[in-house]
Amino acid sequence: MARTSFSLMAAAVAVVLAGCGAVPSANVAAGRCGAGFETFERDTLYFGRAIPSGGQVTDAEWTAFLDETVTPAFPLGLTVIDAAGQWRGMQGDVVRERSKLIVLVHPHSEKDDAAIGRIVAAYRVRFAQEAVLQERQAVCVRL
Repeated sequence: MARTSFSLMAAAVAVVLAGCGAVPSANVAAGRCGAGFETFERDTLYFGRAIPSGGQVTDAEWTAFLDETVTPAFPLGLTVIDAAGQWRGMQGDVVRERSKLIVLVHPHSEKDDAAIGRIVAAYRVRFAQEAVLQERQAVCVRL
């Protein structure tokens, strides 16, 4: 993604999320979940599959990244979602890109924060990406 395109996309995502009530309720933020619930974090990572120099991250390359980098960091589980991202490019045209979202629900910890940072950095290096968008929310979870 071009830096300007990513900035525009990030700003648009922030506006959309703000309108969707993405800010956790005061009770969740204060760690006061209802009986039987625990306070966790939900991190959603947005991975664009277009490679800036041309081509796409293939299904096999994605699976290898998931198996080698993400799963060892979060072996208890995660969710992968296929998505189609888009944003308005510098010339005013709509740029579309196949994407993957990974949803991680986990207790807050510095270890998990560091693991997420390593996942993002590894994807950026491996597939020459400028950025991976990360969204975080406090959630109440019953296991």
